[in-house]
Amino acid sequence: MISGKHPGEVMDVVAVSDENDPTIGDEMSAPAVAAPSAREFGPDVTVPLPPEGGFTAEDLDRIPDLPPHTELIDGSLVLVSPRKRFHMRMIRLLELQMLDQVPDDLIVEREMSVVLGKRQRPEPDLMLVDTEDPDDLEATWVAPEDVKLAVEVISPESRPRDLERKPQLYAEAGIPHFWLVDRVDGDAVVHVYELDPVRKEYVSTGVHRGRLRTSAPCELDLDLTGLSRKHGR
Repeated sequence: MISGKHPGEVMDVVAVSDENDPTIGDEMSAPAVAAPSAREFGPDVTVPLPPEGGFTAEDLDRIPDLPPHTELIDGSLVLVSPRKRFHMRMIRLLELQMLDQVPDDLIVEREMSVVLGKRQRPEPDLMLVDTEDPDDLEATWVAPEDVKLAVEVISPESRPRDLERKPQLYAEAGIPHFWLVDRVDGDAVVHVYELDPVRKEYVSTGVHRGRLRTSAPCELDLDLTGLSRKHGR
């Protein structure tokens, strides 16, 4: 069973790291843009200053020049560090196989955000989505009630969020299935969880190495070994 712990240190805007985790915000006014001296990320980079109480999910669509894959967790912006090769190849490996196997009523979405609440807009690495409007090509986010599976591939800098806060948020939003992909001794390991609808927490249903066979949320038979350049291209 996974249960998240809420970080204690308050940070307005955070860069992803083990020691800096986003926390709580509240109501908001229109965001301002910080002067370069407010956050030293380089001469050409400015970071939006949060309004009192933090950002909201809608702000991600209107704040200009946010870095790719910026997330909103507890009202704070999470700026994503460059991804390692394992992370990118693992997403691609799962995505390509899912695209071949999912039924017609499910869509595979890659690195698209899900709005879980006013101050929560994380971006799972992969999702299986059941939507009434699959051809809405202008959509920038997914509603939690449409998500049948959320998948997170662990990165070293995001491990606390991937292990604690994100699964807690997905469970509270009622997403029925969650996978956590890790790397152990060089190999991919997938931890599979199913939602306990009464306790709103995930319960482990298995740990998979080499191959993942499941019937939930649909029939899938996934090879977890093809991470080499030859098979992962």
